Amino acid sequence: MKAFLYSLWEIFEVVAVAVIVVLFVRTFLIQPFLVSGASMEPNFSTGDYLLIDEISYRFREPQRGEVAVFHYPGDESVYYIKRIIGLPGERLVLKNGSITIFNKEYPDGFLLRENYLPPELKTSGDKEVILKENEYFVLGDNRNYSYDSRSWGNLSKAEIVGLVRLRLWPFNEAIAIGKPSY
Repeated sequence: MKAFLYSLWEIFEVVAVAVIVVLFVRTFLIQPFLVSGASMEPNFSTGDYLLIDEISYRFREPQRGEVAVFHYPGDESVYYIKRIIGLPGERLVLKNGSITIFNKEYPDGFLLRENYLPPELKTSGDKEVILKENEYFVLGDNRNYSYDSRSWGNLSKAEIVGLVRLRLWPFNEAIAIGKPSY
């Protein structure tokens, strides 16, 4: 009987440690995310299963082109996935289907070339945006079917949950997600 109780205790210890480790990893390091909707097509589709890195943005600022998951500013219980286009302190001009970004490095502006989008896809809407400290401008990759910063405004850094690192499903499309070069 003593051996049986000892074995049961060992099983309990292993299960308890495993649960604690999984909860720690899920809470502070990595979170799964299931894409729902067409706003990030053609790069992400409904049913894509992603892993979100929750720690990188604690040590560095989000960068242009990265795909982030965040709390929708109008409802904290809803999560969105979008691409970071504008960074704090920048001025963005959306006009004639393109995006021009003005910042300290490019005071005369530069045209954002988004090679991760189909060439025929244009950014709809005419808008000028000035981003304050800790504000980002985010867009869905499906520029004609995305509810994003063009509709609800700038995104606060405090709303960002994490950086999309991996697509695990569908399995034949599994890939590490990197930041595009501009």
